[in-house]
Amino acid sequence: MRNSDEAWARAGSQEVAVIGAGICGTWTALMLSEAGVPVALHERDGPDLMGSTSRWAGGMLAPGCESDGAEPVVIRLGRRSIDLWRRHLPETALLGSLVVSHPRDRGDLDRFARQTSGHRQVGESEIAELEPALAGRFRTGLFFPDEGHVEPRAVLPALHAELQRRGVPIRFGAAVDPAAAAGPLVDCRGLSARADLPELRGVKGETALVATDEVTLRRPVRLMHPRWPLYVVPRPGGRFLIGASTIESEDVSGVSVRSALELLTAAYTLHPAFGEARILELGTALRPAYPDHAPRIAVSGSKISVNGLYRHGFLLAPALGEVVANYVASGLRDNEVMRWS
Repeated sequence: MRNSDEAWARAGSQEVAVIGAGICGTWTALMLSEAGVPVALHERDGPDLMGSTSRWAGGMLAPGCESDGAEPVVIRLGRRSIDLWRRHLPETALLGSLVVSHPRDRGDLDRFARQTSGHRQVGESEIAELEPALAGRFRTGLFFPDEGHVEPRAVLPALHAELQRRGVPIRFGAAVDPAAAAGPLVDCRGLSARADLPELRGVKGETALVATDEVTLRRPVRLMHPRWPLYVVPRPGGRFLIGASTIESEDVSGVSVRSALELLTAAYTLHPAFGEARILELGTALRPAYPDHAPRIAVSGSKISVNGLYRHGFLLAPALGEVVANYVASGLRDNEVMRWS
């Protein structure tokens, strides 16, 4: 641990290379810049980030909902991240999350209520006030008022623009091999870093993007499901992201028929107008996960790895970036998430 501390102290005013311009690397570069650390962001893909998991994410900021089964560190960091989203992107939609269930799944909703925090029970009338499109469709639900969501394909360019305003160079089409890099670096490559992180694995997630003018939602709506935490997230222009499966597989050749049916059926049972929606995309990506599904910041000499964000990339990235920046700039440690070698 001491050697790593000394290595970063010796780095002094050297430029820190952050590898990976997805949500994790972008927030890490932003937090380092805010802390006064010279930094450059490197990305092997182009600005569209077609190969990045971030492109296919739901973008939900829901630490309360995730407290059903997630490690406590995920909830703590998630709550801090919402503060950072609010500070850096004040237009972030922080309108809460709504969880509903059909009568046959009421037991699952009650269990979910017992195992989560930060919510209140809502009845049919309040559900109608929160989401008029769902009026008369559900008798009871849970409302998590302190949550929100972002549109990944919109906020990443916004964050990149903020970095450029700060004078942080973003080098697209620039793959960097951490083993060959001479200076200090932060590796945020996700699953691409697996050769250096043998415990890391990919967990397949599948989503559907649909469009309809017949439904209006203001916030993410989760529908209780016996296998997956299914959700419908509103996007601008009458679009909705429906997600997401969680499958122990690394086959990303396409979305399975079973998953597509379950995702689309969930939307249809939420509101029958989704039956006439247009399917714009069926997408799949691999989420980088450690065995405990908790994130890790690994420090080895002058190199730091941030990985294992699993399903929580947009929820965790700001706070993890802040942890890295606090350590690099001031030597502060977060022992719950940081590891040394």
